[in-house]
Amino acid sequence: MNKPKYNKIIEDLKIQIKQKKYLPGDKLPSENMLSREYEISRQTVRKALTVLENEGYIYAVHGKGTFVSELVRHTKNSKNIAVITTYLSDYIFPRVIQGIDKIFSENGYSIVLKTTKNSQAAEARCIEELLSKDIDGLIIEPSKSHIYCKHLSLFEQMDEYSIPYLFIQGYFEELSDRPGVFVDDEKGGYLITNYLISRGCKDIYGVFKVDDVQGINRHKGYVRALQEHGILYNPDKVIWFHTEDREVKPREVIGSLVKKGIKMDAVVCYNDQVAVEVVRSFQAHGVRVPDDVSVTGFDNSLISKNNLIPITTVSHPQELLGQRAAELMLRLIRGEKIENDSNHIIMEPKIVIRKSTR
Repeated sequence: MNKPKYNKIIEDLKIQIKQKKYLPGDKLPSENMLSREYEISRQTVRKALTVLENEGYIYAVHGKGTFVSELVRHTKNSKNIAVITTYLSDYIFPRVIQGIDKIFSENGYSIVLKTTKNSQAAEARCIEELLSKDIDGLIIEPSKSHIYCKHLSLFEQMDEYSIPYLFIQGYFEELSDRPGVFVDDEKGGYLITNYLISRGCKDIYGVFKVDDVQGINRHKGYVRALQEHGILYNPDKVIWFHTEDREVKPREVIGSLVKKGIKMDAVVCYNDQVAVEVVRSFQAHGVRVPDDVSVTGFDNSLISKNNLIPITTVSHPQELLGQRAAELMLRLIRGEKIENDSNHIIMEPKIVIRKSTR
């Protein structure tokens, strides 16, 4: 069955653009010319061009005509890989990027770094900018990964231009089938909570981040460990925070609980940064760590090692995770077939015991 001419003009122009018959900036034939060539009305031609414009292939200039968009300038041999992370210069990110760069450098690739400060709007701007450049692939740590992604169309454009991409650290639920490299956050939350229980802790509070999938999964592990030991899960013992209040809310809520005279055996924290703030809050209110209360982190960052009271934490294979992500990206660039059940590389967490737990 022949396809309608409306669809045919869209498909034909896409092929001609991808095959570089029309280069970025080139003017397309006029609506009249396309109307005569395809034997369809100008209104139908205009409708087809609108679809192409919405998909980013072309743009219209009033009074001048329709032109091929810069967004399709992709030759697939630039040897540039884009890397987008939520943050860049602190915490675990330098080690992750170091691992990525090591593998790409060995294989003749360079990386283009972008950061979003965990803002989806900033992430969308980064991807839009990268789509106008010549990149061979994208490694991305998604911003606020537990929140609905409003810019899925940009990932669809990546597919349209055959630019492979993969996720690290977290993923958007809508794109959970896409390749990625992750730490088993649920298992990490389970292991650290289970360890506290094995040390005699029963009244265990949790501090978790609500807007990314890592926080949700670490909370799941915390709940599972409590349930396996017959400890009733109490949602009032969980402090949820967002990206915007991460530096204030955990510390202030813990301080408020201490002022109210509420006792607890331990606090499982979303990450090491939060754990350090929780320890400081306890100390400021005369509560001794670990004598009065145990505190744990997650990520095994430098701050967990160098804190005045070194933090018991969960390991994060920072540099190795970056290396695995780069190796997976190279496979995608080479067009290697990756089965659905092996396109997620899961890194195993382990407990690192230090002095913040008794």
